[in-house]
Amino acid sequence: MQMPFFVLLIIYLFLINNPMIKILANDGIDKAGEEMLIRAGFKVDKNKIKQEDLAAVINQEKYNAILVRSATQVRQDIINNCKTIQVIGRAGTGLDNIDIECAKQKGIAVINTPRAPAQSVAELVFAHLFTGARNLHKTNRKMPQGIDFKILKKESGKGMELAGKTIGIWGFGRIGQEVAKKALALGMNILPYDPFVFEAILNIEIPAVKRNFKEKIKTVSQNKILTQSDIITFHVPKPKTGPLITEKEISKMKDGVFIINTARGGILEEESLIEALKTNKIAFAGLDVFVNEPTPKPELLSMPNVSISPHIGGSTKEAQERIGRELASKVINYFLNKKNI
Repeated sequence: MQMPFFVLLIIYLFLINNPMIKILANDGIDKAGEEMLIRAGFKVDKNKIKQEDLAAVINQEKYNAILVRSATQVRQDIINNCKTIQVIGRAGTGLDNIDIECAKQKGIAVINTPRAPAQSVAELVFAHLFTGARNLHKTNRKMPQGIDFKILKKESGKGMELAGKTIGIWGFGRIGQEVAKKALALGMNILPYDPFVFEAILNIEIPAVKRNFKEKIKTVSQNKILTQSDIITFHVPKPKTGPLITEKEISKMKDGVFIINTARGGILEEESLIEALKTNKIAFAGLDVFVNEPTPKPELLSMPNVSISPHIGGSTKEAQERIGRELASKVINYFLNKKNI
């Protein structure tokens, strides 16, 4: 993708009047984003610096921006001691590994890429959901063990269709809305809950037949999503005041409910989740995120009615390219215009 001439001209004028901007992409950046930054005249380093050495290296190299994913922590020790940092960029949606308030006090811009991973995360929701609906998590484990084919067929052949089921979507931002589009396409009923969103217009595109549909969706109460959903999927930031779902919330859910969490560990109280899975109050859980990453509870990982993945919600080639481009675009815009978008 070539930059328009006027953008290149602005970049040229910026560069002849400013020293080279140095960027540390400590958790890496997609090649497309890296190339955008280089074409804009920035120097990009992708050397992975250990957390304990980060502040010293930033000061030594005089980096102007640090780009991270979820691994690197940008806390007060980095923000207070690294005077050259002007921008902290998060490749992804969540900002829980960045001390936003401290950065704000220091006048440091914090940017993320909320649009880019929505499609990939929504598709992973349904990967787990289809897995649970047709018992693939069980057959994938048991078939290689040599269990009698007929017995396994009988055990796993009592799946369910998703059409006609009600999916509760807790958090109705970009990802939640993307989940809603796919659920509607499958013939599901949707119950979105979000204390900050009262209604949304879903733009549903069907490229193969060149058709677009718009659907106005109103959100519902927390009690309604808990009591009326066959499936509940979570798309909210990590809560600061403790888990959103504890034994109290689980007790209100339908017996045999499905739970999907591709958002953040800590949304579900894992001890309560384990107990509910044991009693089949929660019949199935699809989990991409955990409290103790990268070492989740072994008991949770080994439960027969759980499908697991290692925090890969936005980890597709397409999403990583979109994330890299969106992040690079925002960094370039900041240094050219001295404003955060």
